[in-house]
Amino acid sequence: MREYEIYRGVYCSLCKRLGKSYGFLSRMTLSYDFTFLALLDISLKQGCTAFVPGRCAFNPAKRCNYLKDGGELDFSAATAMIMLYYKIADDIKDENGFKKFSAMLIKPLFSRAHKKAAAAFPQIENYVSDYMESQNKLEMENTKSVDMAAEPTAKVMANILMFLSEDEAQKRALSRLGYCLGRYIYLLDAACDLKDDIKSGSYNVLRNIKGDIKEYISSQLYISINEAAKAFELVSIKKHKPILGNIIYLGLEQTFKKELSK
Repeated sequence: MREYEIYRGVYCSLCKRLGKSYGFLSRMTLSYDFTFLALLDISLKQGCTAFVPGRCAFNPAKRCNYLKDGGELDFSAATAMIMLYYKIADDIKDENGFKKFSAMLIKPLFSRAHKKAAAAFPQIENYVSDYMESQNKLEMENTKSVDMAAEPTAKVMANILMFLSEDEAQKRALSRLGYCLGRYIYLLDAACDLKDDIKSGSYNVLRNIKGDIKEYISSQLYISINEAAKAFELVSIKKHKPILGNIIYLGLEQTFKKELSK
């Protein structure tokens, strides 16, 4: 319960930081992915993680714990806004009908947030921009290689996590951790989208797999999780390691089993 409260405290604090830095609407884009990034960033630093009580902006009757100094969440909040903007742009390019129209409507709402985040962390902006360009190129070429298709997502996650440390040994470990998590994310997203992509005729690298797709994707996800776990053990975690370990060792497997069961 103690560790759960810390995790929820980071989650609520990131929500608050998004609202303060990028406007109230940005709070609605909060995800567990960037909560993990924020928690990892905090866990690499020395010192105590101090929280103060507060009220939830969406439910004032609900009490929350917030980080006393929310400034350590600037990186995670900015990265979330940059990734969101490019995701919206990608939806406009790839989607049809209501999804495309919705993306076109909300893009102007987040353009200012994107510019502010990109100005604060130009390297992350470059990483994500290059990632989108590489991913679009592979999809245009209709690549049939699963490894090649997952490479841009794996690389951008490697670069983002590597940004969290200035120590060369730690950068290598974080890069490997990010790479494996990025590959996991891409493969699981492809699996979840496969049915819809077959119906719409959209690109999905898993359409080229022969035989039992669920068995194939499960084996590939296990490879990514096992490699991520090896890299995680090489990262010098200063605090909150049990929470992060729970996500790596248990959460990733539980998530993909739950999604594939659908």
